[in-house]
Amino acid sequence: MTLATDTRADQVVDKLAEREIDLLLVNDLINVRWLTGFTGANGLALVGPDLKLFVTDYRYVEQAQAQVPESFEHARGKQDLSEEAVKRMSGRVGYDDAHVTVRAFDRLKEKLPEGVELVPAAGLVEELRAVKDAREVDAIRAAAALADEVFAEIAERGLVGRTEYDVAVDAEVGFRRRGASGPSFPPIVAAGPHGALPHAEPRQVAIEADTLVVIDMGCILDGYCSDCTRTYATGEGVSDEMRSVYDLVLRAQLASLDAVRAGPGGKAVDGVARDLIGAEGRADQFGHGLGHGVGLEIHEEPRLSQSASDTPLVAGNVVTVEPGVYVPGGFGVRIEDLVVVTDDRPEILTSFTKDLTVVD
Repeated sequence: MTLATDTRADQVVDKLAEREIDLLLVNDLINVRWLTGFTGANGLALVGPDLKLFVTDYRYVEQAQAQVPESFEHARGKQDLSEEAVKRMSGRVGYDDAHVTVRAFDRLKEKLPEGVELVPAAGLVEELRAVKDAREVDAIRAAAALADEVFAEIAERGLVGRTEYDVAVDAEVGFRRRGASGPSFPPIVAAGPHGALPHAEPRQVAIEADTLVVIDMGCILDGYCSDCTRTYATGEGVSDEMRSVYDLVLRAQLASLDAVRAGPGGKAVDGVARDLIGAEGRADQFGHGLGHGVGLEIHEEPRLSQSASDTPLVAGNVVTVEPGVYVPGGFGVRIEDLVVVTDDRPEILTSFTKDLTVVD
């Protein structure tokens, strides 16, 4: 499935004018996919006001014909596709200095025609990718709905006595059985004190009764990612502190959702949850950012964090909202929704309940 459209190349061309660049070389495969729809393992694009060139090797020629818009000129190159691309370069050529290795840059520079200048252009495509069109939102919405089904399946099967690892494997199998290509990241299943580690790895350890279990997972469907976290209770005997912290995180999450809309920057939205959690004396127990963009990759722009830029959120951004409190040696609580930014209230794509659910 390809969601690429001819207008994306036009969007890139508009950005080139802002940066005074004549052509952009796109060879990061995620950016290539966004721009052209190509899902193979070797391809690049060269885009400018008067040129839309796509290059792949003989293994993917037929695939490219089916996936890449006809507005692109198709060329067949050798294993090193840049040899074909440099033949069409002129003027100031932007390259992705965030993804191109020093070795690849040196090899590219050696082949350049006379008068061609390479110009760093990292982030240009990623900036465009941060604003999703309607078809991209539909794809992410479908991935989120699929993940909701797996959350429900896990709750139905139960947690007590099963290992964290077993639950994580079940999640991955559940994704694939429903048509996903796999998880969007290794699932996190962390019970009791292990839940105090925000990125805990599932263990071959049985989940006990009367504790909290953090489950953070998502899937990839038609190339687009989902991301959701829920924290379950494994019995009515969870402590008063666990219930109190859960209530705090839920209040912070709901308040943050109210702040997510076009206009404020990621730092300001992060501050809503951080101030509320800090007012309860738990600032040091909320050490990560409030959220991040999601799309073809699980972590994209924009970021919702203390170090985020002041660039305003815009309608079409898709971000997570996931405050958490982690009590060292005790337990953790994280609640995460995936949302679409609009000019008003966000559209919440994850639907599984956020009430403290008991799963025995």
